[in-house]
Amino acid sequence: MTRPDPVPLAVALEDPRVAEYTHLTDVALRTRYEPGAGLYMAESSNVIRRAVAAGHVPRSFLMAPRWLEQMADVLAAFPDAPVFTAPEPELEALTGFHLHRGALAAMNRPALPDVDELLRDARRVAVIEDVVDHTNVGAIFRSAAGLGVDAVLATPRCADPLYRRSVRVSMGTVFQVPWTRIDPWPAGVDRLRAAGFAVASLALSDDAVTLDALAADPPERLALVLGAEGHGLAPATVAASDVVVRIPMAGGVDSLNVAAASAVAFWAMRVAGREL
Repeated sequence: MTRPDPVPLAVALEDPRVAEYTHLTDVALRTRYEPGAGLYMAESSNVIRRAVAAGHVPRSFLMAPRWLEQMADVLAAFPDAPVFTAPEPELEALTGFHLHRGALAAMNRPALPDVDELLRDARRVAVIEDVVDHTNVGAIFRSAAGLGVDAVLATPRCADPLYRRSVRVSMGTVFQVPWTRIDPWPAGVDRLRAAGFAVASLALSDDAVTLDALAADPPERLALVLGAEGHGLAPATVAASDVVVRIPMAGGVDSLNVAAASAVAFWAMRVAGREL
């Protein structure tokens, strides 16, 4: 099939597919499109390429003309997805935010896998409990991808890993690490335990063991539970866990940002002998 020519934005403003890019504020994305309408936004050429490589299918593209040549192979692979073009100031006026890389794609959101399917062959799993900051979610996924975590489970109130900012901060690794929602939670702790996982909550608690102590004799299958900054993990989650873990700190500092803490914990609990 021949790739149709790009459509200038000025000509395509009445196309309903253009409306998916209109005024993409945080509220608009969460309430109008993501995930209710079954789409998410991939921002930057690298992120779009990683999404496509993961098998995700674009609905349309929106980019400045200078990206057409660089993205020609991706565009040619999806001839049914229209390409809308305009100078970057017009793109920013349409979307309502600064385009960091001048290229966007509205992507069809894939169905989430079943929790048990995700856990079947996993040895290291991260559970993100109610982390609402999209930047932190993206950073956790990047650490998970780089440090050997097999899967990520997000609780019902956790921010959307496929939200535009999460995807961008993760550098597209949200497409690399298998993930799904675990619901209900913290009742899902029992589901993890039934699948053979020891459940370790990272929290400040009087009975917490150090991360070093857990790493000295790690469980064969381990789920690390990370909570939002400020409130931390829910007391019910901590109570249901097999062990509570703290990262030893110096200088009077009691804790790290959740994204930084995830990287430390993933590295310490990596599977012995697994190549990173």
